[in-house]
Amino acid sequence: MKSLVCHAAKDLRIEDAPVPEPGEHQLRVRIAFGGICGSDLHYYQHGGFGTVRIRQALALGHEVSGTIEAIGAGITHLKSGQRIAISPSRPCGHCRFCQAGQHNHCLNMRFFGSAMPLPHIQGAFSEQVVIEGHQAHPIGDHLSLSQAALAEPLSVGLHAIARAGSVLGQQVLVTGCGPIGSLLIGALRRAGAGRIVAADIADLPLQCARQMGADDTLHLKTQADRIEAFKAEKGQFDTVFEASGTEAALRLGLDVIRPRGVLVSIGMGGEVKLPMTQLAAKEVDLRGTFRFHPEFATAVRFLNEGLIDGRPVITRVMPLARALEAFDLAGDKSQSLKVQIAFAEEAV
Repeated sequence: MKSLVCHAAKDLRIEDAPVPEPGEHQLRVRIAFGGICGSDLHYYQHGGFGTVRIRQALALGHEVSGTIEAIGAGITHLKSGQRIAISPSRPCGHCRFCQAGQHNHCLNMRFFGSAMPLPHIQGAFSEQVVIEGHQAHPIGDHLSLSQAALAEPLSVGLHAIARAGSVLGQQVLVTGCGPIGSLLIGALRRAGAGRIVAADIADLPLQCARQMGADDTLHLKTQADRIEAFKAEKGQFDTVFEASGTEAALRLGLDVIRPRGVLVSIGMGGEVKLPMTQLAAKEVDLRGTFRFHPEFATAVRFLNEGLIDGRPVITRVMPLARALEAFDLAGDKSQSLKVQIAFAEEAV
């Protein structure tokens, strides 16, 4: 079979690999679609992000869907040929964080396509992968496998909302309207946000944000004059979700959030400088959010039941043979949001 393997910055190769065999409580899945995530782009463009660097060959990918091909003897609730979304989250279940229900902070996490530990945790950008039985989430006959591969980024947004607390009836700002931000907007609509404003520096993500349910959009380059109105009376927004990972967006969030509002930082853009006096004087709750775990099942249910339609987020689907072109397109935010790779010819 073929796998998409990153060796270093700008060194991405399609390589031959042996077809894996499942263990007693595992499945072998033929991958249909894989979405290119921001972390995949960081590995490809820069060889990593922050202190996380590629130190050995790493198969990328964690936003995937596929069809079950082989089943271990210990699995009875799934069947061959079943179409599934695949959770990339594999916590150990035994460490103190797992025992506390904080599986996303597992001390022994095996998250697909991660260079954080050594040896690296290989990803799912392969024609076939072996997964644990608990990673398989069946999808409805009406849901395409391409849409099912959006369950992972949607889960990130759902976990961010869980970190924020109730948004029912609130005035909410989302800065950074790429795939995560736009899917988050769909989730905020489902969670009952009263008014959602989407902010970005480009037209394409703002167009997507409107399709996903934003009530208003703010182009930060051409409509900067509108920001002053959002700063009035110590800030207009109850909750701000920052999904771009930029210092400028975090500072904007502090300017327009009301006292005692909640600012959730999703984007991982590296170190920034913040006005701590402003943070303290407004009594803002600054909260981080990292990955997800139980939210994946909710994301699949929302997609299965049509409660969230993620199709506006998908810009392009390209075959595995054009993976390098797909990564370059995914890195051009003026032309794309979510670019997916089709690992089966019939999936294109």
